[in-house]
Amino acid sequence: MIKRTKWFERKFPTIEDSSLLLGIIERLEGTGLRIEHRLNNSANSYLQSSANHKWSIKKEIGHLGDLEPLWLQRVRQIRAGEADLKEADLTNKKTEDAEHDARRVKDLVADFTQQRKKLIEELRSCTASELKHESKHPRLGTPMKLVDLAYFVAEHDDHHLVTIHDMLAEQ
Repeated sequence: MIKRTKWFERKFPTIEDSSLLLGIIERLEGTGLRIEHRLNNSANSYLQSSANHKWSIKKEIGHLGDLEPLWLQRVRQIRAGEADLKEADLTNKKTEDAEHDARRVKDLVADFTQQRKKLIEELRSCTASELKHESKHPRLGTPMKLVDLAYFVAEHDDHHLVTIHDMLAEQ
């Protein structure tokens, strides 16, 4: 069995080719559909509980939506040429305090998808000169261009999709 690297142990190399952003945007745009596909025929009660994981599937989905404003802000910071990116709340207070388990999964996915559209629009409207801008990621301490940040977000999405896959496999 393949052992997953913990999120906070991940390293993210700099991407030299900013034209890869187009493929990464495509990946980011498909996250909502991939969640829906993964959840087809899942028992709703299982979506709200987890014996072996920190969060339920609904909280995993809610967490993705909770971070969308941060991703959007960071894209705007890079585009504006700011030196440093906003720090994330590493305690995930927003997700911990939210009542994601009380919501319908369909609504969680719809909210996520609606917020993700804003990120996609922002990324698609970048200029060639903005693709060269860099801002320092607060936790990693490395400079990120828009392509690097988009890749980071896509990898974060996939990290949680793999968790959801693992949870469903345990049903």
